[in-house]
Amino acid sequence: MVRHETKNFSELWKSIPWRKLRRNLFRLQRRLFKAIQAGDKRRARNLQKLILKSKAARLLAVRQVSQLNAGKKTAGVDGVKSLSFKQRFDLAERLLKANDWKHSKLREIPIPKKDGTTRLLKVPTMADRAWQCLVKYALEPAHEALFHANSYGFRPGRSAHDAQKILFLNLKSDRNGLNKRILELDIEKCFDRINHTSIMERVIAPKAIKLGLWRCLKAGINPEFPEQGTPQGGVVSPLLANIALDGIEDIHQSVRYADDMVLILKPKDDAEKILGKIEEFLAERGLKVKESKTKLVKSTDGFDFLGWHFKVQTNGKFRCVPSEDNYKAFRQKVKDIINCSNIGAREKAKKLAPLIRGWRNYHRYCKMDGSRFSLWRMNHRAFKVFNKEKKLNRHTATELIKKAFPAVPYNENRHVNVKGNKSLYDGDLVYWSERNSKLYDNQTSKCLKRQHHSCGYCGLKLTSDEKVHLHHIDGNHSNWKPKNLLAVHESCHDYIHKGKAVKA
Repeated sequence: MVRHETKNFSELWKSIPWRKLRRNLFRLQRRLFKAIQAGDKRRARNLQKLILKSKAARLLAVRQVSQLNAGKKTAGVDGVKSLSFKQRFDLAERLLKANDWKHSKLREIPIPKKDGTTRLLKVPTMADRAWQCLVKYALEPAHEALFHANSYGFRPGRSAHDAQKILFLNLKSDRNGLNKRILELDIEKCFDRINHTSIMERVIAPKAIKLGLWRCLKAGINPEFPEQGTPQGGVVSPLLANIALDGIEDIHQSVRYADDMVLILKPKDDAEKILGKIEEFLAERGLKVKESKTKLVKSTDGFDFLGWHFKVQTNGKFRCVPSEDNYKAFRQKVKDIINCSNIGAREKAKKLAPLIRGWRNYHRYCKMDGSRFSLWRMNHRAFKVFNKEKKLNRHTATELIKKAFPAVPYNENRHVNVKGNKSLYDGDLVYWSERNSKLYDNQTSKCLKRQHHSCGYCGLKLTSDEKVHLHHIDGNHSNWKPKNLLAVHESCHDYIHKGKAVKA
């Protein structure tokens, strides 16, 4: 009997029309975005209440934290790592009482930092993550209508590459980048020190949800600082940090990615005066500048930001390459895999391929020529290790190297930047789907155009809120014929391979 009931819950979950639910939720979010743009906060709060009670939002929140998120297997204080199909439905019902949610304590996981210190990752329970995700659905569109155009971190439709391109546009030769200075700003323990009251004053939400967020913030407090900090590891934490820091960009021309920020100064700008205004802004939020890491440099001296090293050469030409720290960390990861004696060459190639492809994709708008960034030395070292295996010869080792070190094209400073204050919630699906196809190269881009920028599985438009994957229809990953390729959402691709989805 129990087995029969489990099967029924399984079939019910698989048969949920996710495409319809996503469309219903997006329609409410778009209306919320436009209400805030129009300045109608009363209507906005009513729409937020609708989202919180919406069956679509509740089911999608549970699906997001239990199936789609990268950290879905990380347990909270209750030790729960996964949910059965019945538990997913039960949790969606519990979320009906989102207005009176009691947040559990957080599980603390120490994470080592490169300077030798540690930071605490504070992980909520699965149920609390679902509640935070539901609240995020109601908060994000409202604040997206207000966020500054030069803020790029943890925002839908925006990425680090947009920040990279803005720096290029401001420091290239025809913008007199040669004579500009850069103020590298470091906020001391930003996530751990943001004042709770300053966050709540700026959050646009009904009172009941503000109370829930207050409990959420208090669940992860440091006893030394009971009025400060957003827990790193929570679904809604990056959004709350963005809400608190929004407006700092108005002080001076700058580029911000979450709590990382650089300010672009012209020759006549007063650096001390600008820094004073920033310190005043941060003090209102319980934050302060970390003096040891905040510095003023000439654009010709170069500076690091988001894993890249930016520099204006003496001839005025702008250059961007992977930073020294980023390259060293990546190289160490590759060496650890190549030198691991517990796995064979074929397994090493499987582990190396996504690592190499991910690193090259992140730096695909940098200057990547030269033996160093072509990864020739790593490639050569891997070949020597692979070729020593008894079951492999020179030919098979070479084939494995091609799989382990996939070629990714680079195109210096060619990223297409997001337009001004454009947001995924503005309803301009044509712009966002076409922009998404420009973020990909080769077969993926061609596939997106053939499919009119829609997912080949669920039929929804492929906007940049979720990664696009190429699905090989016949399962043969060596068959790259156009008819065998399908551009799909990352979540849809996961469903296809696990056989857990039924078309909505």
